[in-house]
Amino acid sequence: MVEPEFEVTHLILVLGGIILLTILVGSGLKRIGVPSLIGFMILGFLLRVADSHWAFLSEEAIGIFDFLATVGIIFLLFRVGLESNLPGLKRQLKPASVIWLGNILFSGILGYVMSYFVLGLDLIPSLFVAIALTATSVAISVAVWQEAKAIKSPTGELLVDVAEMDDISAMVLMALLFATAPMLREGLDSTVVGVLFETLGWLSFKLVGFGVFCALFSRYLEHPITHFFRRIGETPAKLLMIAGFGLIIAALAELLGLSVAIGAFFAGLIFSRDPETVKLDTPFGTLYGFFTPFFFIGIGLNIDPGTLTTGLGIGGALLVVAIIGKLVGAGGPAMLTTGCPGSLLLSISMVPRAEIALVIMQRGLNLGEWAVPGDVFSGMVVVVAVTAVISPMILRVLLKRWPQASGEP
Repeated sequence: MVEPEFEVTHLILVLGGIILLTILVGSGLKRIGVPSLIGFMILGFLLRVADSHWAFLSEEAIGIFDFLATVGIIFLLFRVGLESNLPGLKRQLKPASVIWLGNILFSGILGYVMSYFVLGLDLIPSLFVAIALTATSVAISVAVWQEAKAIKSPTGELLVDVAEMDDISAMVLMALLFATAPMLREGLDSTVVGVLFETLGWLSFKLVGFGVFCALFSRYLEHPITHFFRRIGETPAKLLMIAGFGLIIAALAELLGLSVAIGAFFAGLIFSRDPETVKLDTPFGTLYGFFTPFFFIGIGLNIDPGTLTTGLGIGGALLVVAIIGKLVGAGGPAMLTTGCPGSLLLSISMVPRAEIALVIMQRGLNLGEWAVPGDVFSGMVVVVAVTAVISPMILRVLLKRWPQASGEP
């Protein structure tokens, strides 16, 4: 029988090694221009393979990894919300909304058609795939635009605005799907349809109510609270205050049935309107850098090696529609406002899927095989890995060919 003290020491040893490996993997991949999340997922998968041979992770250890991954989701989506620029979005709302609408409709419909009619997946897994494919990982592309000093160009700013709208719509669609998936599982009849609409109405009410609460908090409470903590403490106190409120708001959203992901994203939006708060993003990066890798490691841990063969096939098929969906869905409408070069740059920048797409698939996997089967989950990880690598490579070449002038004087 394993002594409890040994078990805890063993777990601390594994966690310490993983933390060191995340630093080495992240730094090494950054040098060659590959997103670190790829390495973190591979690290998690290797951990899963190693555990299948040597069984060194107990159920308690897996539970701790799940907890760290959940906190990682919160800090990940909190930062997505924190970096959103809603006032800037309002200025380009009309052109951004046209591109956003074409983008999510074409990407979602194409993903659903491929999943349901071509791959033969059931209704609910097909819906999870479709919603995941509407999302965009703007952080991956923005890094390339910043390297080229083009992020402040009109096309660069339009890219950020459309991606922010993508994030918001994907989170709302995710909440709707989580609420209705158990009923859709039972099949549609007159009774279920009535309950389905009742559930959608109640969820919409909670979403609007939570959004109003966050808006009022941001407008009337955020500044006084931030100012109070700024007076009583230095940067660590302010940092921990923001992190604490982020965790509390995420938990409140979960208690309301909206999920911690929705709450974390809205919490980031609350603090994004205060420039002084956004300046705290640099020290916030310490917490972000510690917890977020565990989310991606958790993704790798959840990949069943037995699903890799079919997962690669599913991933290849979904990869085709993932690319076409953004090139046509975002690039077509963008042609009207940015011209051919700008349209191509923007659409390729929208191709990467990562954070929110993985959150959607991960939470679907947690519901069970009926929601997201293991091979479908593995297939979407393939989509994330490939799009996160190839899009920046192509984008760097195109930005050198078509430099984007800054819109600033």
